[in-house]
Amino acid sequence: MSSTETLEVNFDGLIGPSHNYGGMSDGNLASQTNAGDVSNPREAALQGLEKMRMLVRAGFVQGVLPPLERPNLGFLVDAGFGGSDADIVAAAAKNAPALLKSAYSASSMWTANAATISPSADTQDGRLHLTAANLSSMLHRSIEHPETTASLASIFEDEEAFAVHAALPMHADFADEGAANHVRLSAQHGESGVELFVYGREAGESVNGFPARQTRLACDAVVWSHGLNDKRTVLARQSKTAINAGAFHNDVVCVGTLDTLFFHEHAFEDTQTTLSDLRKAAEGLFELKPVMVPDAEVPLADAIKSYLFNSQLLQWPGEDRLVLLAPMETQETASTRAYCERLVQGNGPIGRVQYVDVRQSMRNGGGPACLRLRVVMTPEERAACHQGVLLDEARIDALQAVVRDTYRDRLATADLADPAFVNECLIAREGLLRVLDLEKLI
Repeated sequence: MSSTETLEVNFDGLIGPSHNYGGMSDGNLASQTNAGDVSNPREAALQGLEKMRMLVRAGFVQGVLPPLERPNLGFLVDAGFGGSDADIVAAAAKNAPALLKSAYSASSMWTANAATISPSADTQDGRLHLTAANLSSMLHRSIEHPETTASLASIFEDEEAFAVHAALPMHADFADEGAANHVRLSAQHGESGVELFVYGREAGESVNGFPARQTRLACDAVVWSHGLNDKRTVLARQSKTAINAGAFHNDVVCVGTLDTLFFHEHAFEDTQTTLSDLRKAAEGLFELKPVMVPDAEVPLADAIKSYLFNSQLLQWPGEDRLVLLAPMETQETASTRAYCERLVQGNGPIGRVQYVDVRQSMRNGGGPACLRLRVVMTPEERAACHQGVLLDEARIDALQAVVRDTYRDRLATADLADPAFVNECLIAREGLLRVLDLEKLI
């Protein structure tokens, strides 16, 4: 891609050394189904880096966000444990193993939940805005946002180009899950666009069934702080049916880029109103291209099991139509494989499906789309951000060397009680940060 273009840069989460199947995410069927299984952090990180390498080789600008410091010993101290690092871990393992799992959670790997991004073409002050998600619905994720904000501030530190906002208030009414419930549509990445915010409940509303993790108030607050144009902003309610089927974030049933919205029939509570609102918001900018997948062709349960929609929808260099970068599970599920074959044979906006192996992440409930945060950036903004996190193959090689040297290839949840694992994780993260020239985060 040309260095003079405004591009959508994908910042993937680098999977941390404490990647484990703790089963802590209520409403995430994969997380709950595989709870207690033995994970392979080394394989997980290498799989993620190979996905990044594939996109670098294809000509994309590819970024990376480092793992957060784990275990979060400060969290355990706040919970009442004290003494040396070993003492803290031992006491937590004995008295509150669930808290120890939270302190070790590697869920920051899913950077679609790190923040919500509005590109400079959409904002009143002409800066790129980033708001860290508070992730208040789940304990293990609610402790992420201070470190996430620090990481984003280190990478996007030029205040003339970027505005990094801290997380919204830590209250249920402001529950915010980041870009997993946000889609930005436009004619071209550098042009003014339409931002779609999807919520599961109103502030103060009680919802039966699985947690509705995003509130409308949180969406409103991000719109206000980013200085977005109300006429180019759409808020839509996620389908209760989808949430209770296991679509804990909207990106499990919907993905979009440029002028194309790819979604399941049950993605929204009111599909026709959502599409009408999007078309109205896009007037004068672009013509919306909706691609709705009928439940009769892909049952909602299959869509969630396969993560058909938790795929990256990409403007592939040199190709006229969009490419869907989907997990292997989509190919292995009969209904989604058949649908994808029909999809690309038509003349719609999606011309190809490419499959990628991210099984370690998938078993914990995160597909290719969960692993990346999309940031539309002008050439000047790419030059202004921290260059160490923009990848080439040499830097990917260096990151993989650290992973091979420091990550375990087997991790059971019982292993989190090993006091030696604390230093292993710290050493691994320090090695990664040095490769990325982010020693300030050590």
